[in-house]
Amino acid sequence: MAEKEAEVGFKKETISKLLLSFFKEDKTRLSGDATLLMTELLKIFVQEAAVRSLKQAESEDCDQVDVEHFEKILPQLLLDF
Repeated sequence: MAEKEAEVGFKKETISKLLLSFFKEDKTRLSGDATLLMTELLKIFVQEAAVRSLKQAESEDCDQVDVEHFEKILPQLLLDF
């Protein structure tokens, strides 16, 4: 039996509030499409971070991904995005 990948996502309201917190003027508005786009980009970013952290852990012969693995891949992840 094939396993289904668990779909993990972010609430649109959370992304919207996060983005709005960076706007300097209260009058600035955020469209629904922009929120959807940022939600998808954040999802891809987190997936990439998870995969790279897993590969780092495997390269160190570890059975479990730890914060240190994430910290090691973070500089390259930020440069790629």
